[in-house]
Amino acid sequence: MKKAFLLASILFISVISTACINNFAIQELNNRAKDFMDKGDYASAIERLKSSADLDGSIFETQYNLAVAYTKAEDYANAIQAYNNAIKLNPDFPDAYYSLAVCEENLAKDIISGDVIVNDDDSIQRADQSSETASVSEQETAERTLSENSKKMLTSLLGNSISDYRIYLDKSGTSDDRAYVEDKVKELEYLLAKYTVK
Repeated sequence: MKKAFLLASILFISVISTACINNFAIQELNNRAKDFMDKGDYASAIERLKSSADLDGSIFETQYNLAVAYTKAEDYANAIQAYNNAIKLNPDFPDAYYSLAVCEENLAKDIISGDVIVNDDDSIQRADQSSETASVSEQETAERTLSENSKKMLTSLLGNSISDYRIYLDKSGTSDDRAYVEDKVKELEYLLAKYTVK
């Protein structure tokens, strides 16, 4: 399945110009993280941003940048958590809701395709690339039966994604991508109806 792309600008917000950040260590960690992001070294960027958040978890830019780094690394579960942390700090930033919705949608589609497995304890893990799930056809994916845990998580992710896309539309006003996002919501509503746990 195709993954949703981040339409809204998912910019790496520079904290060097943020007046509220007086701690040089946090600035330095964020600047180094940006350098790693620019080079495509998302793992190193994530480590710097986690260290920055450990020093002061109340900085929106750090939480948002961490979410962006997780998103770029396709670690959607951690990205979802980081976007939620950022939204708690600044609930009026529309792109955070859009990006959160994209991550929720992508993780849901990874579950449907079998790229991600939901364990009995509700933890998730990437499917082993050497296993048979890595080479299944689209028809086999469609016929694959999801576990109850997978269906529950899928229902939650799809519902949250729909909600977050709608919040994005409400907060962004008259955005250029309104029709696209409304189509996304319809697509996710269809998937939600298909996979809803009853």
